[in-house]
Amino acid sequence: MKIWLFTLSVALLSFGCSTRKDDESNVFRYNESNGITTLDPAFARDLEIMWATNQLFDGLVEMSPSLEVIPSIASRWEVSPDGLTYTFFLRKNVLFHESDLFGPSKNRSVVATDFVYSFNRIIDPTLASPGSWIFSQLDTSSSPFEAPNDSTFIIHLKKPFQPFLGMLTTQYCNVVPKEVVEHYGKDFRSHPIGTGPFQFAFWYENNALVFHKNKSFWQKDETGNALPFLDAIKIDFVKDVSVEFHGLLLDKYDFISGIHPAFKDEILTSNGDLVAAYEDKLQMIKTPFIKTDYIGFYIDEKTPLNADSPFLLQSIRRAVNCAIDKKEMVKYLRNNTVVAAENGFLPPSLLNDDQAQKETYNPALALEILKEAGFPNGKGLPKLVIATTSDYTDLIEFIQHNLSKVGINVEVQVMQGSTFREATAKGQLPAFRKSWLADYPDPENFLSIFTSKNYCPSGPNYTHYNNVQYDQWYEEAIQTNDDSLRIEIYKKMNRQISNDYPVIPLYYDQVTHFISKRVDNWEINPINLIDLKKVKKLN
Repeated sequence: MKIWLFTLSVALLSFGCSTRKDDESNVFRYNESNGITTLDPAFARDLEIMWATNQLFDGLVEMSPSLEVIPSIASRWEVSPDGLTYTFFLRKNVLFHESDLFGPSKNRSVVATDFVYSFNRIIDPTLASPGSWIFSQLDTSSSPFEAPNDSTFIIHLKKPFQPFLGMLTTQYCNVVPKEVVEHYGKDFRSHPIGTGPFQFAFWYENNALVFHKNKSFWQKDETGNALPFLDAIKIDFVKDVSVEFHGLLLDKYDFISGIHPAFKDEILTSNGDLVAAYEDKLQMIKTPFIKTDYIGFYIDEKTPLNADSPFLLQSIRRAVNCAIDKKEMVKYLRNNTVVAAENGFLPPSLLNDDQAQKETYNPALALEILKEAGFPNGKGLPKLVIATTSDYTDLIEFIQHNLSKVGINVEVQVMQGSTFREATAKGQLPAFRKSWLADYPDPENFLSIFTSKNYCPSGPNYTHYNNVQYDQWYEEAIQTNDDSLRIEIYKKMNRQISNDYPVIPLYYDQVTHFISKRVDNWEINPINLIDLKKVKKLN
Protein backbone atom coordinates (compact mmCIF):
# COMPACT_ATOMS: atom_id res chain seq x y z
CA MET A 1 0.00 0.00 0.00
CA LYS A 2 2.87 2.40 0.83
CA ILE A 3 4.43 1.72 -2.59
CA TRP A 4 1.10 2.46 -4.30
CA LEU A 5 0.68 5.73 -2.40
CA PHE A 6 4.23 6.75 -3.30
CA THR A 7 3.56 6.05 -6.98
CA LEU A 8 0.36 8.10 -6.81
CA SER A 9 2.18 11.03 -5.22
CA VAL A 10 4.91 10.96 -7.87
CA ALA A 11 2.29 10.93 -10.64
CA LEU A 12 0.46 13.89 -9.17
CA LEU A 13 3.72 15.80 -9.03
CA SER A 14 4.33 15.24 -12.75
CA PHE A 15 2.47 18.28 -14.05
CA GLY A 16 5.21 19.34 -16.43
CA CYS A 17 5.16 23.12 -16.21
CA SER A 18 3.70 23.38 -12.71
CA THR A 19 5.87 25.41 -10.33
CA ARG A 20 3.63 25.39 -7.28
CA LYS A 21 5.32 24.46 -4.05
CA ASP A 22 2.17 22.88 -2.67
CA ASP A 23 2.02 19.70 -4.76
CA GLU A 24 -1.75 19.34 -4.78
CA SER A 25 -2.81 22.95 -4.31
CA ASN A 26 -4.07 23.11 -7.88
CA VAL A 27 -5.54 19.61 -8.11
CA PHE A 28 -9.31 19.21 -8.16
CA ARG A 29 -10.31 16.19 -6.08
CA TYR A 30 -13.59 14.33 -5.79
CA ASN A 31 -14.90 10.87 -4.98
CA GLU A 32 -17.00 8.64 -7.22
CA SER A 33 -18.65 6.07 -4.95
CA ASN A 34 -20.40 4.37 -7.90
CA GLY A 35 -17.11 3.68 -9.64
CA ILE A 36 -16.24 4.21 -13.30
CA THR A 37 -16.33 1.30 -15.72
CA THR A 38 -14.98 2.96 -18.87
CA LEU A 39 -13.50 6.17 -20.26
CA ASP A 40 -14.72 5.45 -23.80
CA PRO A 41 -17.36 8.09 -24.64
CA ALA A 42 -19.18 5.55 -26.82
CA PHE A 43 -20.29 3.94 -23.54
CA ALA A 44 -20.90 7.11 -21.49
CA ARG A 45 -24.32 6.00 -20.34
CA ASP A 46 -24.03 6.81 -16.63
CA LEU A 47 -23.46 10.19 -15.01
CA GLU A 48 -20.18 9.18 -13.40
CA ILE A 49 -18.77 8.22 -16.82
CA MET A 50 -20.12 11.43 -18.39
CA TRP A 51 -18.38 13.53 -15.74
CA ALA A 52 -15.03 11.91 -16.50
CA THR A 53 -15.28 11.80 -20.30
CA ASN A 54 -16.40 15.44 -20.42
CA GLN A 55 -12.93 16.42 -19.17
CA LEU A 56 -11.15 14.32 -21.83
CA PHE A 57 -13.21 14.73 -25.00
CA ASP A 58 -15.00 17.30 -27.15
CA GLY A 59 -17.72 17.05 -29.79
CA LEU A 60 -19.03 19.17 -32.62
CA VAL A 61 -21.21 21.18 -30.25
CA GLU A 62 -21.83 21.47 -26.52
CA MET A 63 -24.58 22.60 -24.17
CA SER A 64 -24.30 25.91 -22.35
CA PRO A 65 -25.40 26.29 -18.69
CA SER A 66 -28.57 27.92 -20.04
CA LEU A 67 -29.26 24.83 -22.23
CA GLU A 68 -28.34 26.47 -25.52
CA VAL A 69 -26.43 24.52 -28.16
CA ILE A 70 -23.14 26.35 -28.67
CA PRO A 71 -20.06 25.74 -30.85
CA SER A 72 -17.29 23.40 -29.78
CA ILE A 73 -14.98 21.79 -32.37
CA ALA A 74 -17.47 23.03 -34.98
CA SER A 75 -17.19 26.82 -35.07
CA ARG A 76 -20.52 27.07 -36.89
CA TRP A 77 -23.11 24.98 -38.73
CA GLU A 78 -25.91 25.20 -41.27
CA VAL A 79 -29.16 23.23 -41.54
CA SER A 80 -30.80 22.86 -44.94
CA PRO A 81 -34.31 24.35 -45.37
CA ASP A 82 -35.85 20.87 -45.47
CA GLY A 83 -34.13 19.94 -42.18
CA LEU A 84 -32.41 16.91 -43.69
CA THR A 85 -28.79 18.06 -44.06
CA TYR A 86 -26.54 19.37 -41.26
CA THR A 87 -23.22 20.90 -42.34
CA PHE A 88 -20.56 21.61 -39.71
CA PHE A 89 -17.47 23.76 -40.24
CA LEU A 90 -14.60 22.62 -38.03
CA ARG A 91 -11.91 24.65 -36.32
CA LYS A 92 -8.39 24.03 -37.60
CA ASN A 93 -6.55 24.47 -34.29
CA VAL A 94 -7.91 21.46 -32.37
CA LEU A 95 -5.28 18.83 -31.51
CA PHE A 96 -5.71 15.36 -30.08
CA HIS A 97 -3.81 14.62 -26.87
CA GLU A 98 -0.26 13.45 -27.37
CA SER A 99 0.24 9.78 -28.28
CA ASP A 100 3.12 7.81 -29.77
CA LEU A 101 0.55 6.34 -32.16
CA PHE A 102 0.47 9.66 -34.03
CA GLY A 103 4.11 9.26 -35.09
CA PRO A 104 7.15 11.42 -34.29
CA SER A 105 5.10 14.59 -33.70
CA LYS A 106 2.99 12.69 -31.13
CA ASN A 107 -0.12 14.69 -31.99
CA ARG A 108 -2.27 15.75 -34.93
CA SER A 109 -5.21 17.98 -35.75
CA VAL A 110 -8.81 16.84 -35.75
CA VAL A 111 -10.25 16.59 -39.27
CA ALA A 112 -13.71 15.84 -40.61
CA THR A 113 -12.92 12.19 -41.31
CA ASP A 114 -12.39 11.76 -37.55
CA PHE A 115 -16.08 12.53 -37.06
CA VAL A 116 -17.02 10.19 -39.90
CA TYR A 117 -15.10 7.44 -38.13
CA SER A 118 -16.39 8.32 -34.63
CA PHE A 119 -20.05 8.42 -35.66
CA ASN A 120 -19.87 5.29 -37.81
CA ARG A 121 -18.33 3.59 -34.79
CA ILE A 122 -21.35 4.55 -32.66
CA ILE A 123 -23.84 3.01 -35.10
CA ASP A 124 -21.74 -0.11 -35.68
CA PRO A 125 -23.82 -2.96 -34.18
CA THR A 126 -20.66 -4.90 -33.30
CA LEU A 127 -19.67 -2.12 -30.88
CA ALA A 128 -23.14 -2.13 -29.26
CA SER A 129 -22.85 1.46 -28.06
CA PRO A 130 -25.82 2.51 -25.90
CA GLY A 131 -25.72 5.82 -27.81
CA SER A 132 -26.65 4.36 -31.20
CA TRP A 133 -30.24 5.60 -30.76
CA ILE A 134 -29.03 9.15 -31.38
CA PHE A 135 -28.61 8.32 -35.06
CA SER A 136 -31.92 6.52 -35.58
CA GLN A 137 -33.01 9.24 -38.04
CA LEU A 138 -30.03 8.84 -40.41
CA ASP A 139 -30.56 8.53 -44.15
CA THR A 140 -28.84 5.21 -44.76
CA SER A 141 -29.75 5.00 -48.45
CA SER A 142 -26.21 6.29 -49.06
CA SER A 143 -23.38 7.46 -46.79
CA PRO A 144 -25.06 9.32 -43.91
CA PHE A 145 -21.76 10.99 -42.90
CA GLU A 146 -19.55 12.90 -45.34
CA ALA A 147 -16.22 14.74 -45.17
CA PRO A 148 -15.80 16.67 -48.45
CA ASN A 149 -12.66 18.28 -46.99
CA ASP A 150 -10.76 18.37 -43.69
CA SER A 151 -12.84 21.16 -42.18
CA THR A 152 -16.35 20.27 -43.40
CA PHE A 153 -18.49 17.49 -41.96
CA ILE A 154 -22.01 16.66 -43.21
CA ILE A 155 -24.82 14.54 -41.72
CA HIS A 156 -27.87 13.40 -43.73
CA LEU A 157 -31.21 12.56 -42.07
CA LYS A 158 -34.09 10.63 -43.62
CA LYS A 159 -36.67 13.01 -42.17
CA PRO A 160 -36.56 16.26 -40.19
CA PHE A 161 -35.91 15.83 -36.49
CA GLN A 162 -35.61 19.14 -34.69
CA PRO A 163 -34.05 17.84 -31.42
CA PHE A 164 -31.13 16.34 -33.38
CA LEU A 165 -28.66 19.18 -32.81
CA GLY A 166 -29.15 18.96 -29.05
CA MET A 167 -28.58 15.21 -29.18
CA LEU A 168 -25.14 15.83 -30.67
CA THR A 169 -24.11 17.48 -27.37
CA THR A 170 -24.17 14.11 -25.59
CA GLN A 171 -20.90 12.42 -24.63
CA TYR A 172 -21.56 9.65 -27.14
CA CYS A 173 -20.86 12.11 -29.95
CA ASN A 174 -17.33 13.09 -28.89
CA VAL A 175 -14.57 12.66 -31.44
CA VAL A 176 -11.99 9.87 -31.10
CA PRO A 177 -8.89 9.10 -33.23
CA LYS A 178 -9.10 6.00 -35.41
CA GLU A 179 -5.47 4.95 -35.05
CA VAL A 180 -5.65 4.96 -31.25
CA VAL A 181 -9.03 3.23 -31.00
CA GLU A 182 -8.06 0.49 -33.45
CA HIS A 183 -4.69 -0.03 -31.75
CA TYR A 184 -6.21 -0.57 -28.31
CA GLY A 185 -9.55 -2.10 -29.31
CA LYS A 186 -11.66 -2.73 -26.22
CA ASP A 187 -8.80 -1.41 -24.08
CA PHE A 188 -9.47 2.09 -25.41
CA ARG A 189 -11.70 2.26 -22.31
CA SER A 190 -8.52 2.65 -20.22
CA HIS A 191 -6.28 4.38 -22.83
CA PRO A 192 -8.45 7.32 -23.88
CA ILE A 193 -7.17 9.99 -26.26
CA GLY A 194 -9.38 12.99 -26.88
CA THR A 195 -9.13 16.75 -27.38
CA GLY A 196 -10.48 17.96 -24.03
CA PRO A 197 -8.98 20.28 -21.40
CA PHE A 198 -7.46 17.34 -19.51
CA GLN A 199 -5.64 14.25 -20.70
CA PHE A 200 -5.47 10.79 -19.24
CA ALA A 201 -2.55 10.18 -16.83
CA PHE A 202 -3.24 6.86 -15.09
CA TRP A 203 -5.97 4.74 -13.58
CA TYR A 204 -5.60 2.36 -10.66
CA GLU A 205 -9.04 0.82 -11.05
CA ASN A 206 -11.20 0.93 -7.92
CA ASN A 207 -8.58 3.16 -6.26
CA ALA A 208 -7.81 6.37 -8.13
CA LEU A 209 -8.02 8.01 -11.54
CA VAL A 210 -5.85 11.00 -12.48
CA PHE A 211 -6.04 13.43 -15.40
CA HIS A 212 -3.37 16.04 -16.16
CA LYS A 213 -3.74 19.44 -17.74
CA ASN A 214 -3.78 19.43 -21.55
CA LYS A 215 -1.21 22.12 -22.35
CA SER A 216 -2.32 22.16 -26.00
CA PHE A 217 -6.02 22.67 -25.31
CA TRP A 218 -7.62 24.81 -28.00
CA GLN A 219 -10.03 26.89 -25.88
CA LYS A 220 -9.36 30.19 -24.08
CA ASP A 221 -11.49 32.09 -21.59
CA GLU A 222 -13.32 35.36 -22.33
CA THR A 223 -10.17 37.45 -21.76
CA GLY A 224 -7.87 35.26 -23.82
CA ASN A 225 -6.31 33.19 -21.02
CA ALA A 226 -5.35 29.61 -21.90
CA LEU A 227 -7.55 26.91 -20.38
CA PRO A 228 -7.69 24.90 -18.19
CA PHE A 229 -6.50 26.62 -14.99
CA LEU A 230 -6.19 23.42 -12.95
CA ASP A 231 -3.07 21.26 -13.07
CA ALA A 232 -4.86 17.97 -12.54
CA ILE A 233 -8.01 16.12 -11.51
CA LYS A 234 -7.90 13.25 -9.03
CA ILE A 235 -10.90 10.93 -8.60
CA ASP A 236 -11.15 8.45 -5.73
CA PHE A 237 -13.45 5.42 -5.63
CA VAL A 238 -14.45 5.11 -1.98
CA LYS A 239 -17.78 3.31 -1.72
CA ASP A 240 -18.52 4.42 1.85
CA VAL A 241 -20.62 7.58 1.52
CA SER A 242 -19.79 8.61 5.09
CA VAL A 243 -16.08 8.68 4.15
CA GLU A 244 -16.94 10.81 1.14
CA PHE A 245 -19.05 13.23 3.18
CA HIS A 246 -16.47 13.67 5.90
CA GLY A 247 -13.74 13.92 3.25
CA LEU A 248 -15.50 17.05 2.00
CA LEU A 249 -15.63 18.50 5.50
CA LEU A 250 -11.94 17.69 6.09
CA ASP A 251 -10.87 19.32 2.78
CA LYS A 252 -9.86 16.01 1.22
CA TYR A 253 -12.44 16.51 -1.54
CA ASP A 254 -13.43 19.70 -3.32
CA PHE A 255 -17.06 18.85 -4.02
CA ILE A 256 -19.88 16.34 -3.75
CA SER A 257 -23.09 16.27 -5.76
CA GLY A 258 -26.23 15.90 -3.67
CA ILE A 259 -26.33 14.64 -0.14
CA HIS A 260 -27.08 11.19 1.21
CA PRO A 261 -30.25 11.13 3.37
CA ALA A 262 -28.14 9.99 6.34
CA PHE A 263 -26.36 13.37 6.42
CA LYS A 264 -29.01 15.79 5.18
CA ASP A 265 -30.04 16.91 8.67
CA GLU A 266 -26.42 17.53 9.65
CA ILE A 267 -25.66 19.86 6.78
CA LEU A 268 -29.10 21.24 5.78
CA THR A 269 -31.79 23.15 7.59
CA SER A 270 -35.41 21.99 7.28
CA ASN A 271 -35.84 24.57 4.51
CA GLY A 272 -32.94 23.15 2.53
CA ASP A 273 -30.35 25.83 3.35
CA LEU A 274 -26.77 25.20 4.43
CA VAL A 275 -26.49 25.14 8.21
CA ALA A 276 -24.55 28.08 9.66
CA ALA A 277 -21.72 25.89 11.00
CA TYR A 278 -20.55 25.10 7.45
CA GLU A 279 -20.99 28.49 5.78
CA ASP A 280 -17.31 29.42 6.18
CA LYS A 281 -16.13 26.12 4.72
CA LEU A 282 -18.58 25.25 1.94
CA GLN A 283 -20.56 26.77 -0.89
CA MET A 284 -23.95 25.27 -1.70
CA ILE A 285 -25.19 25.88 -5.23
CA LYS A 286 -28.57 24.69 -6.49
CA THR A 287 -30.14 24.74 -9.92
CA PRO A 288 -33.16 22.98 -11.46
CA PHE A 289 -32.34 19.52 -12.80
CA ILE A 290 -34.21 18.18 -15.83
CA LYS A 291 -35.43 15.10 -14.01
CA THR A 292 -38.92 14.15 -12.81
CA ASP A 293 -39.74 11.51 -10.20
CA TYR A 294 -43.18 9.99 -10.59
CA ILE A 295 -45.61 7.20 -9.85
CA GLY A 296 -46.50 5.34 -13.04
CA PHE A 297 -49.54 3.14 -13.72
CA TYR A 298 -49.47 0.25 -16.16
CA ILE A 299 -52.69 1.03 -18.03
CA ASP A 300 -52.66 -1.58 -20.78
CA GLU A 301 -56.20 -3.00 -20.75
CA LYS A 302 -55.16 -6.09 -22.72
CA THR A 303 -53.12 -7.68 -19.96
CA PRO A 304 -54.57 -10.03 -17.30
CA LEU A 305 -52.63 -7.97 -14.73
CA ASN A 306 -55.23 -5.22 -15.11
CA ALA A 307 -58.39 -7.30 -15.41
CA ASP A 308 -61.24 -5.06 -14.19
CA SER A 309 -58.79 -2.85 -12.28
CA PRO A 310 -60.40 0.48 -11.31
CA PHE A 311 -56.94 2.07 -11.57
CA LEU A 312 -57.39 1.87 -15.34
CA LEU A 313 -59.90 4.71 -14.84
CA GLN A 314 -58.53 8.22 -15.28
CA SER A 315 -60.74 9.46 -12.45
CA ILE A 316 -59.24 7.05 -9.90
CA ARG A 317 -55.69 8.02 -10.86
CA ARG A 318 -56.73 11.65 -10.58
CA ALA A 319 -58.02 10.99 -7.06
CA VAL A 320 -54.67 9.44 -6.15
CA ASN A 321 -52.93 12.60 -7.35
CA CYS A 322 -55.20 14.85 -5.28
CA ALA A 323 -54.57 12.78 -2.15
CA ILE A 324 -50.75 13.17 -2.21
CA ASP A 325 -49.32 16.14 -0.32
CA LYS A 326 -46.28 16.73 -2.51
CA LYS A 327 -45.13 19.90 -0.75
CA GLU A 328 -45.05 18.18 2.62
CA MET A 329 -43.26 15.25 1.03
CA VAL A 330 -40.40 17.34 -0.35
CA LYS A 331 -40.16 19.38 2.84
CA TYR A 332 -39.90 16.54 5.33
CA LEU A 333 -38.32 13.80 3.24
CA ARG A 334 -36.02 15.87 1.01
CA ASN A 335 -35.43 19.04 3.05
CA ASN A 336 -36.78 21.09 0.13
CA THR A 337 -33.84 20.09 -2.06
CA VAL A 338 -36.39 19.17 -4.76
CA VAL A 339 -39.51 20.97 -6.02
CA ALA A 340 -43.07 19.65 -5.75
CA ALA A 341 -44.37 18.77 -9.24
CA GLU A 342 -47.19 21.15 -10.21
CA ASN A 343 -46.24 21.90 -13.81
CA GLY A 344 -47.17 18.65 -15.50
CA PHE A 345 -44.64 15.94 -16.28
CA LEU A 346 -42.02 18.28 -17.74
CA PRO A 347 -39.81 20.29 -15.37
CA PRO A 348 -40.44 24.04 -15.74
CA SER A 349 -36.74 24.54 -16.56
CA LEU A 350 -37.41 22.60 -19.76
CA LEU A 351 -40.94 23.77 -20.61
CA ASN A 352 -42.55 26.64 -18.75
CA ASP A 353 -46.25 25.80 -19.16
CA ASP A 354 -48.49 27.97 -16.99
CA GLN A 355 -51.62 26.18 -18.19
CA ALA A 356 -50.49 22.66 -17.35
CA GLN A 357 -52.67 20.73 -14.92
CA LYS A 358 -51.99 22.08 -11.44
CA GLU A 359 -54.34 20.11 -9.20
CA THR A 360 -52.58 20.15 -5.86
CA TYR A 361 -53.16 18.41 -2.55
CA ASN A 362 -56.92 18.32 -2.03
CA PRO A 363 -58.18 15.27 -0.09
CA ALA A 364 -61.74 16.60 -0.13
CA LEU A 365 -61.70 16.62 -3.93
CA ALA A 366 -60.16 13.13 -3.94
CA LEU A 367 -63.08 11.87 -1.80
CA GLU A 368 -65.56 13.56 -4.12
CA ILE A 369 -63.97 11.95 -7.19
CA LEU A 370 -64.01 8.52 -5.55
CA LYS A 371 -67.67 8.91 -4.62
CA GLU A 372 -68.64 9.92 -8.17
CA ALA A 373 -66.72 6.91 -9.51
CA GLY A 374 -68.70 4.54 -7.26
CA PHE A 375 -66.11 4.09 -4.50
CA PRO A 376 -67.29 6.26 -1.59
CA ASN A 377 -64.48 6.67 0.95
CA GLY A 378 -62.54 4.13 -1.10
CA LYS A 379 -65.04 1.36 -0.38
CA GLY A 380 -64.77 -1.38 -2.99
CA LEU A 381 -61.36 -0.31 -4.27
CA PRO A 382 -58.78 -3.10 -4.35
CA LYS A 383 -55.41 -2.61 -2.73
CA LEU A 384 -53.01 -0.50 -4.80
CA VAL A 385 -49.58 -2.15 -4.95
CA ILE A 386 -46.79 0.36 -5.63
CA ALA A 387 -43.36 -1.12 -6.37
CA THR A 388 -40.11 0.65 -5.58
CA THR A 389 -36.50 0.09 -4.60
CA SER A 390 -35.19 0.50 -1.06
CA ASP A 391 -33.80 4.01 -1.73
CA TYR A 392 -37.33 5.35 -2.17
CA THR A 393 -39.25 3.37 0.44
CA ASP A 394 -39.75 6.52 2.51
CA LEU A 395 -41.55 8.24 -0.39
CA ILE A 396 -43.94 5.38 -1.01
CA GLU A 397 -44.67 4.97 2.69
CA PHE A 398 -45.48 8.70 2.81
CA ILE A 399 -47.85 8.21 -0.14
CA GLN A 400 -49.30 5.15 1.58
CA HIS A 401 -50.15 7.27 4.62
CA ASN A 402 -51.67 10.06 2.48
CA LEU A 403 -53.88 7.70 0.48
CA SER A 404 -55.12 5.90 3.58
CA LYS A 405 -56.80 9.15 4.63
CA VAL A 406 -59.16 8.91 1.62
CA GLY A 407 -59.72 5.17 1.92
CA ILE A 408 -57.20 3.97 -0.67
CA ASN A 409 -55.17 1.10 0.75
CA VAL A 410 -51.60 0.83 -0.49
CA GLU A 411 -49.13 -2.02 -0.28
CA VAL A 412 -45.46 -1.02 -0.59
CA GLN A 413 -43.55 -3.59 -2.65
CA VAL A 414 -39.78 -3.18 -2.18
CA MET A 415 -37.67 -4.87 -4.86
CA GLN A 416 -34.02 -5.26 -5.77
CA GLY A 417 -32.93 -2.72 -8.41
CA SER A 418 -32.32 -5.13 -11.30
CA THR A 419 -35.52 -7.11 -10.58
CA PHE A 420 -37.53 -3.90 -10.34
CA ARG A 421 -36.19 -2.54 -13.64
CA GLU A 422 -36.92 -5.79 -15.47
CA ALA A 423 -40.42 -6.12 -14.03
CA THR A 424 -41.24 -2.51 -14.93
CA ALA A 425 -40.01 -2.95 -18.49
CA LYS A 426 -42.01 -6.15 -18.94
CA GLY A 427 -45.26 -4.62 -17.69
CA GLN A 428 -45.43 -6.83 -14.60
CA LEU A 429 -46.12 -4.05 -12.07
CA PRO A 430 -49.51 -2.30 -11.79
CA ALA A 431 -47.89 0.80 -10.24
CA PHE A 432 -44.27 1.81 -9.74
CA ARG A 433 -42.00 4.67 -8.71
CA LYS A 434 -39.67 5.77 -11.48
CA SER A 435 -37.82 8.85 -12.62
CA TRP A 436 -36.99 10.26 -16.02
CA LEU A 437 -33.74 12.13 -16.60
CA ALA A 438 -33.36 13.74 -20.01
CA ASP A 439 -30.62 12.36 -22.25
CA TYR A 440 -30.58 15.76 -23.94
CA PRO A 441 -32.32 18.99 -22.91
CA ASP A 442 -35.28 19.12 -25.26
CA PRO A 443 -38.96 18.64 -24.25
CA GLU A 444 -39.18 15.93 -26.93
CA ASN A 445 -37.00 13.67 -24.78
CA PHE A 446 -39.60 13.72 -21.99
CA LEU A 447 -42.70 13.63 -24.19
CA SER A 448 -41.49 10.84 -26.47
CA ILE A 449 -41.74 8.28 -23.67
CA PHE A 450 -45.55 8.37 -23.88
CA THR A 451 -45.80 7.61 -27.60
CA SER A 452 -47.21 4.23 -28.56
CA LYS A 453 -44.11 3.39 -30.62
CA ASN A 454 -42.11 3.49 -27.39
CA TYR A 455 -44.01 0.70 -25.65
CA CYS A 456 -41.79 -1.23 -23.26
CA PRO A 457 -39.82 -3.46 -23.20
CA SER A 458 -38.06 -2.02 -26.27
CA GLY A 459 -38.94 1.57 -25.36
CA PRO A 460 -39.45 3.66 -22.22
CA ASN A 461 -43.27 3.82 -22.32
CA TYR A 462 -43.62 1.69 -19.20
CA THR A 463 -47.24 2.77 -18.71
CA HIS A 464 -48.38 1.66 -22.21
CA TYR A 465 -50.19 4.97 -22.55
CA ASN A 466 -51.84 5.09 -25.99
CA ASN A 467 -53.41 8.20 -27.47
CA VAL A 468 -53.71 8.61 -31.25
CA GLN A 469 -53.94 12.41 -31.06
CA TYR A 470 -50.87 12.52 -28.83
CA ASP A 471 -48.89 10.42 -31.33
CA GLN A 472 -49.94 12.76 -34.15
CA TRP A 473 -48.86 15.82 -32.18
CA TYR A 474 -45.49 14.18 -31.54
CA GLU A 475 -44.80 13.54 -35.22
CA GLU A 476 -45.90 17.06 -36.08
CA ALA A 477 -43.65 18.61 -33.42
CA ILE A 478 -40.43 16.84 -34.37
CA GLN A 479 -40.78 17.73 -38.05
CA THR A 480 -41.66 21.41 -37.81
CA ASN A 481 -38.97 24.04 -38.38
CA ASP A 482 -40.99 26.68 -36.53
CA ASP A 483 -39.65 26.83 -32.96
CA SER A 484 -42.63 28.71 -31.53
CA LEU A 485 -45.12 26.31 -33.14
CA ARG A 486 -43.18 23.31 -31.84
CA ILE A 487 -43.25 24.68 -28.26
CA GLU A 488 -47.02 25.16 -28.47
CA ILE A 489 -47.42 21.53 -29.59
CA TYR A 490 -45.21 20.39 -26.73
CA LYS A 491 -47.45 22.28 -24.31
CA LYS A 492 -50.55 20.53 -25.68
CA MET A 493 -48.84 17.18 -25.19
CA ASN A 494 -47.78 18.05 -21.65
CA ARG A 495 -51.35 19.07 -20.79
CA GLN A 496 -52.75 15.87 -22.31
CA ILE A 497 -50.51 13.73 -20.08
CA SER A 498 -51.50 15.90 -17.10
CA ASN A 499 -55.16 15.33 -17.89
CA ASP A 500 -54.94 11.56 -18.49
CA TYR A 501 -52.74 10.69 -15.49
CA PRO A 502 -50.77 7.71 -16.81
CA VAL A 503 -48.22 9.05 -14.34
CA ILE A 504 -48.41 11.20 -11.23
CA PRO A 505 -45.40 13.54 -11.12
CA LEU A 506 -44.10 13.81 -7.55
CA TYR A 507 -41.24 16.28 -7.78
CA TYR A 508 -38.75 17.92 -10.08
CA ASP A 509 -35.21 17.30 -9.02
CA GLN A 510 -32.59 19.95 -8.34
CA VAL A 511 -28.84 19.72 -8.69
CA THR A 512 -27.25 20.58 -5.36
CA HIS A 513 -23.48 20.84 -5.25
CA PHE A 514 -21.49 21.26 -2.05
CA ILE A 515 -18.17 22.85 -2.98
CA SER A 516 -15.07 23.87 -1.07
CA LYS A 517 -14.68 27.61 -0.56
CA ARG A 518 -11.27 27.23 -2.25
CA VAL A 519 -13.01 26.50 -5.57
CA ASP A 520 -13.75 29.43 -7.87
CA ASN A 521 -15.49 29.76 -11.28
CA TRP A 522 -17.76 26.79 -10.60
CA GLU A 523 -20.54 26.36 -13.17
CA ILE A 524 -23.63 24.27 -12.62
CA ASN A 525 -26.21 23.31 -15.24
CA PRO A 526 -29.58 21.56 -15.41
CA ILE A 527 -28.07 18.39 -16.88
CA ASN A 528 -25.58 18.11 -13.99
CA LEU A 529 -22.61 17.76 -16.31
CA ILE A 530 -19.40 18.83 -14.59
CA ASP A 531 -17.15 21.08 -16.67
CA LEU A 532 -13.82 21.85 -14.99
CA LYS A 533 -12.00 23.73 -17.75
CA LYS A 534 -12.63 27.17 -16.17
CA VAL A 535 -12.45 26.12 -12.52
CA LYS A 536 -9.74 27.66 -10.32
CA LYS A 537 -8.36 26.66 -6.92
CA LEU A 538 -7.70 29.54 -4.54
CA ASN A 539 -4.74 29.43 -2.14
